[in-house]
Amino acid sequence: EQGLDHIAENILSYLDARSLCAAELVCKEWQRVISEGMLWKKLIERMVRTDPLWKGLSERRGWDQYLFKNRPTDGPPNSFYRSLYPKIIQDIETIESNWRCGRHNLQRIQCRSENSKGVYCLQYDDEKIISGLRDNSIKIWDKTSLECLKVLTGHTGSVLCLQYDERVIVTGSSDSTVRVWDVNTGEVLNTLIHHNEAVLHLRFSNGLMVTCSKDRSIAVWDMASPTDITLRRVLVGHRAAVNVVDFDDKYIVSASGDRTIKVWSTSTCEFVRTLNGHKRGIACLQYRDRLVVSGSSDNTIRLWDIECGACLRVLEGHEELVRCIRFDNKRIVSGAYDGKIKVWDLQAALDPRAPASTLCLRTLVEHSGRVFRLQFDEFQIISSSHDDTILIWDFLNVPPSAQNETRSPSRTYTYISR
Repeated sequence: EQGLDHIAENILSYLDARSLCAAELVCKEWQRVISEGMLWKKLIERMVRTDPLWKGLSERRGWDQYLFKNRPTDGPPNSFYRSLYPKIIQDIETIESNWRCGRHNLQRIQCRSENSKGVYCLQYDDEKIISGLRDNSIKIWDKTSLECLKVLTGHTGSVLCLQYDERVIVTGSSDSTVRVWDVNTGEVLNTLIHHNEAVLHLRFSNGLMVTCSKDRSIAVWDMASPTDITLRRVLVGHRAAVNVVDFDDKYIVSASGDRTIKVWSTSTCEFVRTLNGHKRGIACLQYRDRLVVSGSSDNTIRLWDIECGACLRVLEGHEELVRCIRFDNKRIVSGAYDGKIKVWDLQAALDPRAPASTLCLRTLVEHSGRVFRLQFDEFQIISSSHDDTILIWDFLNVPPSAQNETRSPSRTYTYISR
């Protein structure tokens, strides 16, 4: 009997929620196996392991404490997880609806820059936001309290780009240098002097870093450690400033004021192909898997297949230069010099049959200046602007008063840094 129970439990553990509900109705025996096998708990755990939305929600809502533990005798019974599942689905549907309807809770950080205003770049995690400012400083903010935790100084020009991981922050500046800082202490570990003009963008991953510059070149670096960074190769071919780079194990992708996107081999650094189509210079792009999404001063966004170089779709709607762009599996989020942030349906944009009018889901208007940089995840967008603010657009914790509206009122909690 025990052996048969184990086999039945194993088979039933592969079912989705709808099938699990149906299986419970077959007979009392199946209902018992599902209950004793804690199959609703296992289903939720499977979703958390495979879907970043579920994982993020479990942490933010606190029900992760009931998962991935061998059932203690006083732990919640199967019925707890059976009733939790529809609540999770409801939560997910509400978040999706908030994105589509533009319902959000807005928090604003006033950066209070010295002399020159503007926040050129940022990156965030659950604990902090790191921003690069026009006043030559890097400011680190507590993501919960929105207080400024630390100010890093050393660059003699605006901080135009940055990326950090658990060890270092790497920044590029209009002073032509790249600096490497200890993410915990703020100490400068390395300064790379190579480019002749402003360093406009950089990316690093798995021991490789790529930087690009107003000097029209791209530099590929080997990062053995924060203090041991050596130049591997310089890529030339663009006829104007190189505004943005991205890369993975296969390709390095660069975009320039010369209206082209160029693709290079990551392993050999050899030129592969050019993507042509934008009518004016290209300000931003992201590359992942086969997809490149780019934004240009022709006010459009283009989606490209990197392997064949084909333009898959042109998105129109911004009224000025598209300065920043990010995408995940569901959405593209873009920010432009018109001060607007637009949320687009990525899957629809990849479907040639989808009408152009259905592609832009929502336009978010809160910045009073050019949008310079943004990053987003399943729950929020964080953006920065020439208006010297960082905005946190929260689609998870929307006040109940806003749930019945088509877009949320601008509930703004402002922290003024001292």
